[in-house]
Amino acid sequence: MKSWRAFDAPPGGQVLTDLLPENLPEYADRLAEETTVNGRGMTEYDLPAATDERTSLLIRRCLAYVAARLHGSQEHFDDTAVKSYVSFSLADTDEALLTSNVTFCTPLPDVRPYIPDLERVTDAAVAKISAEDCSDLS
Repeated sequence: MKSWRAFDAPPGGQVLTDLLPENLPEYADRLAEETTVNGRGMTEYDLPAATDERTSLLIRRCLAYVAARLHGSQEHFDDTAVKSYVSFSLADTDEALLTSNVTFCTPLPDVRPYIPDLERVTDAAVAKISAEDCSDLS
């Protein structure tokens, strides 16, 4: 299972250590580092193209990943501060297949929100998920 690393300066964010690049670049702030390191497009090449089949499989895959990582963070840090953002949108291709991205970040009082007006996003479906939200998924 992937493990987490906290930033040195409290309060700090959290990054999945298995996702850290070999040469860690400079980031503008903790939020940029967290979301860049922790963010991933979910693998979906093996899923059927038919929307009615693809959608539920992709959602389940994302939720399983999110639940495992959030519970791992909770176990490692004994808190539930880290949140996951899962987005679903249609790919900008001729097929316009449903795709998804998942990232994790820690809301901090001195750092802007990852998606400032989440309710106003219109080009994707986005869910902000906490470890508490996943209690029935594991």
